[in-house]
Amino acid sequence: MSNPGMEALIPLVNSLQDALSDVCYNYELHLPQIVVVGAQSSGKSSVLENLVGRDFLPRGTGIVTRRPLILRLLHADTVYGEFHHCKGNKFTDFNKIREEIKAETERLTGRNKDISSVPINLLIYSPHVVNLTLVDLPGITKVSVGDQPADIEYQIRKLIMQYICHENCLILAVTPANTDLTNSDALKLAKDVDPQGLRTIGVITKLDLMDKGTDAKEILENRFLPLRLGYIGVVNRSQKDIDGQKDIRAALQAENNFFLSHPAYKHMAHRMGTPYLQKILNQHLSNHIRDTLPGFRRDLESQLRALNKEAEEFRLDDPTSRNKTLTLSVLIHHFADELKKLIDGTCDNVDTVCLSGGARLNQIFHLRLPNELTKVQPDEIKLRREISYAIRNIHGVRTGLFPPDMAFEAIVKKQISWLKEPCNKFIDMVNEELITTVNQCFDKLTCFPKLREETEKLVTTKIYEQERKCKDLVLQLIEIQLAYINTNHEDFVGFSKCATPLSSHVNVINTSGIVIRKGWLTMSNIGLMKGGKEYWFILTAESLSWFKDEEEKEKQYMLPLDNLKLKDIVKGFKSSRFYFSIYNTELRNVYKDQKWLELACCSQEELDSWKVSLFRAGVFPDKVEVSTVSLNSFTDPLLERQVETIRHLVDSYMSIIHKTFRDQMPKTVMHVMVNSVKEFIRSELLSQLYPLRETLMDESPDQQQHRVEVLRKHRALKEALAVIEQVSLSIPLPPPVDSPRIQPSRYKMHHVMHVLRLSTSKNGRPGHPPLPSPPEHHKRHNSFEHARAYLIK
Repeated sequence: MSNPGMEALIPLVNSLQDALSDVCYNYELHLPQIVVVGAQSSGKSSVLENLVGRDFLPRGTGIVTRRPLILRLLHADTVYGEFHHCKGNKFTDFNKIREEIKAETERLTGRNKDISSVPINLLIYSPHVVNLTLVDLPGITKVSVGDQPADIEYQIRKLIMQYICHENCLILAVTPANTDLTNSDALKLAKDVDPQGLRTIGVITKLDLMDKGTDAKEILENRFLPLRLGYIGVVNRSQKDIDGQKDIRAALQAENNFFLSHPAYKHMAHRMGTPYLQKILNQHLSNHIRDTLPGFRRDLESQLRALNKEAEEFRLDDPTSRNKTLTLSVLIHHFADELKKLIDGTCDNVDTVCLSGGARLNQIFHLRLPNELTKVQPDEIKLRREISYAIRNIHGVRTGLFPPDMAFEAIVKKQISWLKEPCNKFIDMVNEELITTVNQCFDKLTCFPKLREETEKLVTTKIYEQERKCKDLVLQLIEIQLAYINTNHEDFVGFSKCATPLSSHVNVINTSGIVIRKGWLTMSNIGLMKGGKEYWFILTAESLSWFKDEEEKEKQYMLPLDNLKLKDIVKGFKSSRFYFSIYNTELRNVYKDQKWLELACCSQEELDSWKVSLFRAGVFPDKVEVSTVSLNSFTDPLLERQVETIRHLVDSYMSIIHKTFRDQMPKTVMHVMVNSVKEFIRSELLSQLYPLRETLMDESPDQQQHRVEVLRKHRALKEALAVIEQVSLSIPLPPPVDSPRIQPSRYKMHHVMHVLRLSTSKNGRPGHPPLPSPPEHHKRHNSFEHARAYLIK
């Protein structure tokens, strides 16, 4: 080549190959190169040896090439070879190069003819070569032999496809001339990844072994199964020549004489043979490198950016080269910061799949806790019986005219003491979720197993310690409530209002008109439509209203909350909805002629949310339907009125207690458990781990290997980019490839330019010199597309 800028491109890729040799075979980087593909005994090895001018490849029967051989040819004054796996060792004896290839292959694959995708890198310096980078792959085989794996054909094809499927790869498809070209395995594989034949070069071997009277003229003239880059014929040494150690230079001279003397090939002898193949491969590879280098550089930069953060962390936190105390401090700081972000909801990566961390705690605070508190509501019949016994026992032999305060206090204290179980269960749920959240942050410490184990033990111990303190504090809160029953509370309904039902007490407590919840619900027992009809519901402190849609313009109905109760409905196992009902305790119709409203939502979570909202509005569940007979089972009318009075007073006071605990419990666990654990990790954990730092900061073997691999890849990518930076941006365009198959003739080019000029003018501008009339088949080109297609052809 006469272009010195382009001459530098192939050595550039060789330098990149050196920089990336340790990571390229298993990393998403693909250098521009020529991959040699062919069936067994197709002459691949002979072609490569002819290009080098020396015998250096192992030979034998069966699969000889069992690992990819990345062969880099560099023009130099001296002749020697050098392997990447033993740098600095120059092989001047090419027989030793052959032995080293065999030894390195067997080192990884053994002697059982198995294959491996890990390449062998070989550089050959010689004054008789042009700059080239080729990859020799195992020959395609059909049948496994001896102790070869049964799927050897699949393994070889998979290995070949790993190389040739990338756009940066030129394919050198080697096919013997004495076989049917349509059955060529090499061309078939090339066509699978390069259907247009734009990056495939055909090499036809064994032209001298064709039957008498036959030739490959039509193939070599690119008229049969044409390729964009065409075909080149070569004549290799026969097995007899190889056994007789015929010199390759003599073989090249014999090859030249064969083409000059053969009647079918002598007119194209100047573009046949190994020297021409060297020249064409050099030019095509240089052009290909020039075209693909910008994209390859972008790939390198993308890979480097992806590794920058991790490599920087490994360099800063390397316990083998820096103070272990600093590494320990950084890891614990990251651990504390990650936990804080998870709880506060300020994580860099937002989870869109499920709730976690602080969101889960919030759900426990505002959904699970109210639900647990409502589960301890007493049985209605049993409660009234207990109130009746308390009143009569306090009155003794007397007949009381007024409800006794002691009966009220006795029932209230009993119900307050029942709160211990749901409160402890609430603390257990928070404790479990806090441990789960902390465990999510231990990923930062996975690389140090001993440190993770010790940290997990200390933090878990602290969580359980704070859990015990929290339960003790909650027990004190319950004891405080039992110590004094405050009937002077502003929200408590006194005797003057005791005739008012419970639900109205709750409404008095709430601010009128405040919207508690909005959402879609289905009325399943209203209308003739199967599955019911969906409405937009609005729940306030006083009423439950529903509208036609979310615009809230067409109100269908407004149901007051007085005397309403909530009841669960169990549906069949095939039902995909979740149901509950609302009914009036005085057996009145709640809507038109319906005694109850049967409502449905789409999920259990939505059902629980609606229940909690109704609890806040004062609509509580009635676990046992109290019949008229049971409510009026008292024989003394005065006792009945006293029981009813105490019953409503208890409901009013317990609603205050529930409200207090719904407010105080989340605050208590946040202060005693969550914030205390966060503060412990932030300020005390490091001091407890510090004395053990020498033993805790030992990395796991997997982490040590991962660290080395990441830093090695990062260093290799930086070196590769530094190599590319050495390329001058002023490298001129490469010269055209000297091949009439892909270079248009002067007449054809002249005609195409004429067509383009005509297509860009409105009516054909005058002044252009007349052209000779083209052949008939040229006249069909009358547009840009025709001209472009004709030029390519």
